Amino acid sequence: MAATHTDKAFEQDLRNLREKLLAMGAKVETLIAQSTRALTERDSALAEQVVGADREVNRLEVDIDDLCRRILALRQPAASDLRLITTALKIVTDLERIGDLAVNIAERAMDLNQVPPLAPYVDTPKLAELAQQQVKKALDAFVSGDAAKAEDVLKGDDLLDALFLKIFNELLAYMMEDSRNIRRATALMFIAKHLERIGDHALNVAEMVIYMVRGKDVRHPRSRDLE
Repeated sequence: MAATHTDKAFEQDLRNLREKLLAMGAKVETLIAQSTRALTERDSALAEQVVGADREVNRLEVDIDDLCRRILALRQPAASDLRLITTALKIVTDLERIGDLAVNIAERAMDLNQVPPLAPYVDTPKLAELAQQQVKKALDAFVSGDAAKAEDVLKGDDLLDALFLKIFNELLAYMMEDSRNIRRATALMFIAKHLERIGDHALNVAEMVIYMVRGKDVRHPRSRDLE
């Protein structure tokens, strides 16, 4: 993906852009893992760290936005370079929202840590691991400019959705068995939904990578069928 430019300053700007996006991605991957550990290990101090760390994610978002605007204004990129920058502007929004979702999980964990656990957290860590893997694969596809890797993310979304549905149905059964379980089960449903949404954001990133590499928009296929 990375073309060699005669303008070394331009090439350095593009390299910085990729590095900052990768750093932001690594940060949100860490937050996903830490927020889930805060739940499963009942570690409210770790949950508080996740909440505080979101400031770094927000700072990176601003830095990347500023860098993209500067490149657009000063370099006037065209073709694949322009697609790279417009893709970065979209990806950074998804990464910031993933950070927000990790914070939401951490906040739910702090509440749940104050009461006895409803049941062993078996599938929730699996769901978190899948979501984290999806984010990592999508970012790897971006950095390497590999549309085939991005397509793997699209395929992996079905597995994540299936596990979310399994967790949802199990929690629903707990709620039906005993009304005293409703509050804790509802909180766990929200956590599972946040993880499923993280997977959706990884999917968005992968779709944008395919556009960046191939110039083909693969979003909303059903809507395009109506054209």
